[in-house]
Amino acid sequence: AALGLLSQEPGSGYDLLKRFKESMDNMWPATQSQLYGELNKLAGAGLITVSDRGPRGRKEYAITDAGRAELHRWLLSPQDDPPIRNAALLRVFLLGELSPDQAREYLKSLLDVSEREHAHYAQILESHDWTAEDTFFARAALEQGLRWTRHEIDWANWVIDGLNK
Repeated sequence: AALGLLSQEPGSGYDLLKRFKESMDNMWPATQSQLYGELNKLAGAGLITVSDRGPRGRKEYAITDAGRAELHRWLLSPQDDPPIRNAALLRVFLLGELSPDQAREYLKSLLDVSEREHAHYAQILESHDWTAEDTFFARAALEQGLRWTRHEIDWANWVIDGLNK
């Protein structure tokens, strides 16, 4: 994710963290400590370089040719992704261990989270101008979030309805 952002434009750790929050937070959140640790690893591997130094030790990073090659390799290798784990769905699988009221409470909390996320994505959709050519893939990622949360809302309601029968 950091290589991807740096391929778009150089930035400091602070700049990148801000860009994470504005663009990738729904799919790939990052904390300050994670990001700075990753920047050090990427620099150590020669995938990024310090392109500028500012006051108070501020470093601006830029992607290197090796970093761009690694980003392209990664983008074209989805088969290398780790398996997806879903703790929420694992809990649903095991909800039979709880009382129906406890299971219903958990499912309602899942529904609430999905509804809040969906509203957040809808707010992002409404607050940006998506007509620029370079926004297509960001819009596509947002659309996946909107569709996924809509699916989760529908599914959670289905499960709750089944419990209520």
